[in-house]
Formats: sequence, structure tokens, C-alpha cells
Amino acid sequence: MDRERLKRAAERLRKPCAEFLRDLCRIPATSNQEGPVVARIKKEMTKVGFDEIRVDKYGNILGRIGKGPRVIACDSHIDTVGVGDPAEWKWDPFRGKYENGVIWARGSSDQRGGMAAMVYAGKLIKDLKLAADCTIWMVGSICEEDSDGIAWLYILKEKVISPEIVIVTEPTNLKIYRGHRGRMEIKVRIPGRSCHGSAPERGDNPITKAAPFLLEIERLNKRLRPHPFLGKGTVCATQIREDGPSQCAVPGAVTVHLDRRLAPGETKNSALREVREALKRAGISKAKVWVPIYREPSWRNTVYPMEQYYPGWCLDADHSLVRISKETYRGVFGRKPIVDKWIFSTNATTITGICGVPAIGFGAGNEDNAHSVKEHMPVDHLVKAMQFYAAFPTVYSQAGGLDKADRRYRA
Repeated sequence: MDRERLKRAAERLRKPCAEFLRDLCRIPATSNQEGPVVARIKKEMTKVGFDEIRVDKYGNILGRIGKGPRVIACDSHIDTVGVGDPAEWKWDPFRGKYENGVIWARGSSDQRGGMAAMVYAGKLIKDLKLAADCTIWMVGSICEEDSDGIAWLYILKEKVISPEIVIVTEPTNLKIYRGHRGRMEIKVRIPGRSCHGSAPERGDNPITKAAPFLLEIERLNKRLRPHPFLGKGTVCATQIREDGPSQCAVPGAVTVHLDRRLAPGETKNSALREVREALKRAGISKAKVWVPIYREPSWRNTVYPMEQYYPGWCLDADHSLVRISKETYRGVFGRKPIVDKWIFSTNATTITGICGVPAIGFGAGNEDNAHSVKEHMPVDHLVKAMQFYAAFPTVYSQAGGLDKADRRYRA
């Protein structure tokens, strides 16, 4: 690999890549509102010369470079979270600002920056003939913020494409990430008996009944054991909704929403069992516990139900995909990479944790500022990320792909 030639070519794309990212950030699009972003990405993919561009029935956009037998994908989700209270922002969150080589805007880091770097990596691959014997798909996936990996559940189960590996471009601060904890959402409905608020003794107040259960959840969180690499699982109550006719009535039930982060070895069944045991310790015998199903229609009005259980994943340190990624990094940057893990979860919960396709993380930006009013993207990161994505197919091909034992992920 000619490192200097690749670097010079990437530097020439600095300005159009940054301008493309700023354009993407100007388009508000939370989950299931991504249609205008898809249209803007399609326009840019066409401009830089992608060989094929598709929008699948769920609403993901997929751009192809090359036509070799080894199939590689890069993923960037293109929805964002909302802006919260606009008064907390010191600049327009969508128009943003460009200052001292840094783009400040909602979605700049999480995760439109990944998309911009991927599209211009595609141009690098075309211009420098770096596809080798690979087909490279650059995927702008939807609905990640609402339901991690639902887009990839559709892609892989419906055989839209069938990649051997996926590079997840969520922000890693230009480190290589080989895993993260899983997560799941748990609903707990605690029944009571409704009555008029002027005579609460006539009813059975489920809010009061929920109090000892919430304390048991806090105690459970403290007991969860750490994993040596991915860290400790967590559980916390994030919402309580009452089912009552008015503010002057004791409600008939409350529903508690739990956010559960899962370390390796913790499963859906083990997490549900722990919640039921917490209810028992709190003296609550008639409660319903379940994992909700995500059923919201996509921007293309497609409903693809998914249980909101997103398992974690962790490639071994000596996994061949980790090795190839480290070789790519050394070849591009001339130094040893840092290998680490995400704190949050990504589409790899489904890509790897559910569907068994090995994934690796490498992305511009820092996960620490995701979802914050200080979200930003250094343009230097975009230039370096596009170099990594452009170089990867050649290194992957030279390695002969993954080792046979590594071609399917097994927890």
C-alpha cells in the first residue's frame, strides 16, 4: 500500500467531505424520518461515482463499489436523536458551525460523520483502484436510535446483502473497537386498585407498591458482576407511567420501564429472572414482566417487528478481523492502534450478536459527546477515517479474508 499516495488523495477530499457532512447535519431526521437524508446521500453517492445505489424496502440506502467475490460492508446509521431544549445550544443545532477545523452540529459525530467518511472512502477506492477482489457496500442504516440494529435485521434476514464482515463506523476516536455490552428494555406492570384520591384507603396504590421494587432494582444494579473487558452490566428505572383516570384518583396500575445493559454471560432470560426476583423481594406477587416489541413504521411505511433485546458481543483479541484491522491501521498511519470497546451499544448488537456476522468498530469522532449539546466532529478525523475504510479491502484481500474458525461469531 502506498501510504503517502492515499494520504494525499484523502487530503484533496477534505473540503467536499466536510461540506457533505454539514449538508447532512442540516437535515433533521430522528428515527423513521430519514427519507430526506437518504435522498441527500444518494445524490452524493451518484456524484462521486458509486457503481450501484439501492434503497431497500425498509428504507436503508446501500451504495456499492467493486464487484469481487469478497463482500465487505461499512455501516453508519443516519438517524439522530432530537435536540432536547434548544435553549441549551449555543448555536443552531442543525445549521451548526465550522470553527478551527471542527464541525459542531447535531449528528456530526453520532453518526452522520461516519456516513460522510464512508462515501468519500468510496471515491478513494474508485480513484485509486483499491477494491481488490472485494465488493464494498456503504450502508446508511435507519432507525438505530429507536431500535439498535433493526435495519440490519432487515438487511440480513431479507438477504438484501450478505457481507462477510461489517465495519461499524460509530465514533471510536479513531481507535479499533472489538465489542460492547448488550442492552434490553424491560416493562414491569404493577397492578393496584383505582379509587378517588379523597379516600385512598378504598384503593390499592400501585405507586406506593412500586417504591420498594425500585429500591430492589438499585440493589440489583450494585450486585451485577463486571466483565474484565466490557465492564459491568447495569439496570435502572428510566420511566414510570401511571394508568389512572385523573390526578385526583389513585391509579389502577403503574408501568415501570427498565434500561438493562448486559455484560457477557447475562442473557434475556437471566435478566428477566432477576427482575421477577426483585418483585418477589419487594412483596409484589401480581406483576407482569415483558420485553416490548418495536413495531413503528419506517419512513417507507414498512413495519418490521423486533423484540427490544440487543445482545452484546466481543471478538477475541486474536480474532482474525481484529488482526486485519490492526494491520490496516499500521499500514495507513504507521503506528500501533489502540484496541478498546464502546460504552454504548451499536447496530453490531444485531449484526454480530444476533446474526453472527463479525463486526469491528472504527469511526471518526468521540462517543463521549454523542447526544450532547457539544456534539462535534474534527475534520481531521473524517480524513483519517476515509483512509482506513479505503485501505481495508486491500489488506482484507491480502489476508485471504477471515480465518475459517472466525467466519461466524459465537458468544
